[in-house]
Amino acid sequence: MNKDKRLEIFTRFRNENPKPTTELNFSSDFELLIAVILSAQATDVGVNKATAKLYPVANTPEAIYALGIDGLSDYIKTIGLYNSKAKNVIATCKMLIEQHDSKVPEDRDALEALPGVGRKTANVVLNTAFGHPTMAVDTHIFRVSNRTKIAPGKTVLAVEKALLKFVPNDFLVDAHHWLILHGRYTCIARKPRCGSCIILDLCEYKDKVIDE
Repeated sequence: MNKDKRLEIFTRFRNENPKPTTELNFSSDFELLIAVILSAQATDVGVNKATAKLYPVANTPEAIYALGIDGLSDYIKTIGLYNSKAKNVIATCKMLIEQHDSKVPEDRDALEALPGVGRKTANVVLNTAFGHPTMAVDTHIFRVSNRTKIAPGKTVLAVEKALLKFVPNDFLVDAHHWLILHGRYTCIARKPRCGSCIILDLCEYKDKVIDE
């Protein structure tokens, strides 16, 4: 795919959705961090239902840490892998309190040192909380990048690097959100909704489904 096509693709994404953001509900950097940790192998809808009950009761590192693993588990037990996530969140809160003055660090290494935080989660926080031009490559972005040929790659890291290389600079900060939303609602896994796709004519997917 050439740069002119990519420019037009992201121009259309921006025209349709000028200010994209995560579908996770949050009102602080800390709430975002916890929501992203909880969202691993879970839906944003499911996480939002759990945090809607949790955050009014506890939405600071101190308050969640005070709940303990069992107390936190009661709030997030509807989410997959909640036991291990509860342990990670409590441990993360402890580290934030002891090492970061209860603040979410704006640093990749410091974020990835937190329990339950890998590269993808760190990228989401750096991008959404702090405006860094990072690419948090999940299954949706991996699929869309390869299927459309915007930024093909055999691994998540390869796709991340390709996106950082090929996405026009003006669109880098928001690109991760546009691609996730496109993969979640239009370029879905089993049968892409090509008939309602705003980049149909630019996409280089060979097996387009247009019988809608």
